[in-house]
Amino acid sequence: MTKKDKFGPPFNPRGKPLEANEMEKIPHIRAKAPAKYAWAAGTAMSRFLEELKNGKIIGRLCAQCDRVLVPPRMFCERCFKPTTEWVYLPGTAVVETFSISYIDQNANRIKEPILVGTVAFDGAPPDCGIMHYFGEMKPEELKIGMPVEPVWKPQNERVGSILDIKYFRPRKK
Repeated sequence: MTKKDKFGPPFNPRGKPLEANEMEKIPHIRAKAPAKYAWAAGTAMSRFLEELKNGKIIGRLCAQCDRVLVPPRMFCERCFKPTTEWVYLPGTAVVETFSISYIDQNANRIKEPILVGTVAFDGAPPDCGIMHYFGEMKPEELKIGMPVEPVWKPQNERVGSILDIKYFRPRKK
């Protein structure tokens, strides 16, 4: 959609792509910005990540709601009260949701699907959980409510990341 500009040719508010030779006519500089930044995970998430490095799952207790929040938060999102104490959880979980994806992280089609979903940890309510990968199972074996357990990276490879858990697999009996 164009409109007539009283000072010139019709104006396209969405613009138009530049032709190859037009770029030479426009003053410009190509450079990488030396942007430095830092990001703080905060008190609760920093402790959570540190415990993942140690192979442990930790949450925070909301005494008002009587819920253990995982990942931990310093304030409860339901009652807005401060959480009161750290709680170690067994690490076992159940599948809350899942997706079977035939597209990888770079949007490329793949033959073997990626299994990903949300797990709720035992000892925490179902509405608190994390999203992660599933492994050691076929897509048709993955079910909501399925008991799972984490498969950890070797201790010397852990860095304090959610990816210190490689994936969740069906819980061994």
